Amino acid sequence: MRKLGLDVGTKTIGIALSDAFGWTAQGIETYRRKGDIDQDLQYVKELAEKHEVDTIVVGLPKNMNGTIGPSGEMCQEFARHVEDTLKISTVLWDERLTTAAAERMLIEADVSRKKRKGVIDKMAAVLILQSFLDSPAAN
Repeated sequence: MRKLGLDVGTKTIGIALSDAFGWTAQGIETYRRKGDIDQDLQYVKELAEKHEVDTIVVGLPKNMNGTIGPSGEMCQEFARHVEDTLKISTVLWDERLTTAAAERMLIEADVSRKKRKGVIDKMAAVLILQSFLDSPAAN
């Protein structure tokens, strides 16, 4: 079974998917949120069913001191909705600095600022999911 990684923001959701063995994460897309959580959940559900996903890993943005701010609370609520509505195991995963790391990787790859904006959330989702896959928690 595959794992789906989500970098949930207020306007977009970066989406990544593991390979069938759960070894590597690949970016799927950056989904533009519809302003209605039910529509967003329906989209995630369709992806999960299409790719036979058994676990959804939602990035949890913590402050550097480990506390949870408004963005983290929004991600926790989204993860609860995913688990309650879709009945798929959901894991909250510390995503501190993933967006910054994704930005650095894209700059090093000489991706233009305009193109980076369109893929940064997808890259962050890849880093979140890969971090989870590399951890003992994934087994």
